[in-house]
This record gives sequence, C-alpha cells and structure tokens, in this order.
Amino acid sequence: MQAQYITQLTQHYQQYFGAEGTKTILDKGPREKLHPDFYILEIPPNKRHGVFIYCTVGMSADRTDDNLIELFVFSPKSDPKLVELLTYCASYHRTSRPLNIHHTVNVGQPWLDSSICDHAFISLPYLDGNSLGLFNFGGDEIHCYWLIPITKAERDYKVENGCEALEQLFEEGELDYINPERRCLVTG
Repeated sequence: MQAQYITQLTQHYQQYFGAEGTKTILDKGPREKLHPDFYILEIPPNKRHGVFIYCTVGMSADRTDDNLIELFVFSPKSDPKLVELLTYCASYHRTSRPLNIHHTVNVGQPWLDSSICDHAFISLPYLDGNSLGLFNFGGDEIHCYWLIPITKAERDYKVENGCEALEQLFEEGELDYINPERRCLVTG
C-alpha cells in the first residue's frame, strides 16, 4: 500500500507538471523516521512553470495521523540544497511537531546561494490550485503545500500579525518567490 502511495504521488506530480522528474535521496542527515522509500522528486522547467520544482514523495506515506501533507518548493536552478531542505522538513514533520498549513520553519541557512531567506512558510499552492494541491489516495486527502522561502523578519511579521497579513504583504509587495536575492518585504 505504501509503495502504491509513492508511485501514485509521483505520477500525480509528473502528470500535473507534464514532465518526468528525477528521484533524489539525501545521503546524509535525518532519515531514520522517514518512510524507507521517501525521496525528493526534482522536476525540470516545464510548460506550467519555467523553473525547477522539488517535491517530497512519501512524507505522509505511512499515513499514521490526520496531518497528511507533502511539500514542494520552486527554484530558479537545480540545487541539492533543496533536497536537503525538504528532507529536513519531512524529518521534522515525522519526529518533532507535525508541520501544517501556515507554519514556518527555520531553515538555518540561506535556501539558495547567499539569499537572506533562511526561513520558510507553508502555504496553499496559490499558483496551481487544487489540481496540484490535493492528492487523493485510499480514501484520504493529502495536501501538497507550497514551501515559500522567507526572511526571519517576514517570519516575525507573521507571528505578530498572522498568516493572512503575511500573505497580504506578499501580494502587495509582489513577492518574487523564485529570486534568492530578493529583498525582505518587511520595512521599518
């Protein structure tokens, strides 16, 4: 059943983006709590998005709780740091406090290159909607959420003002989510 989950989730991503992905596995770090078949799917630029997409495959394969999620992140380039980022998020989800919509995570380092974005915000897949965001398997609805790299100041803004205020800030500031060198949208 879990192998079927992995296969069908991979198909879900590849059919949605219309591109074959490459299976990548972090060869170090926290994997002991993850499903043995867990991996990150790297999808190259495609007709839907002209960027790389990294997707967790198997973050909720064991389906032992009601918090069934998978994550994806966009990138302007292929970079193994994103395999590490998503693997750490998946491990945290399985070993600490489960992640969910509107949560933030401390990445602990720039998400890419010398970016000031060293945190991430878990969001609905606004650019893609439910066609990507919902994966049905075995009677369960699994949410595929967008992991958006953010700055510590943006994370603090969310804590102080709420997730809706942060998303409004993104909209008003025209968040350049794909640019590792983007400026922080919190001013003052």
